[in-house]
Amino acid sequence: MAKILLLHGPNLNLLGTREPQHYGQITLAEINQRAADIAVAAGHELTARQTNAEHELLEIVQSAVADGVAYIVINPAAYTHTSVALRDALIASDIPFVEVHISNIYSREGFRHHSYFSDIAQGVICGLGAKGYEFAVQFALAQLEREAGG
Repeated sequence: MAKILLLHGPNLNLLGTREPQHYGQITLAEINQRAADIAVAAGHELTARQTNAEHELLEIVQSAVADGVAYIVINPAAYTHTSVALRDALIASDIPFVEVHISNIYSREGFRHHSYFSDIAQGVICGLGAKGYEFAVQFALAQLEREAGG
């Protein structure tokens, strides 16, 4: 059984009410439940965390190694475009990850077009709505199975 960490950045706790034209009506709790159901059905464990504080995201990523996390699915949200510190924490953890964005960041404001994570992620999913999280977890499971020799 592998541990997957689903990590959400700032303002994602407002899903369901925040800018539904970009993020839809689904809540963070629903996203987390769907992702956990996929992981559990495959015999793995998924832990979801959300915080608005950059330093807490750093501490969660830094703790992931000691916690035995095998894979991270992360939506850095606004920190996508600003956080070198979170990038460095992900590199230091050496845990593979997928970057997820609910909206298509490339069809939005220009400042959203740059990500500090895309070049170090195993993959990037953006613009597919909440379904992108499910695809990311399925990809993580496939990667873990491949690494296990399955």
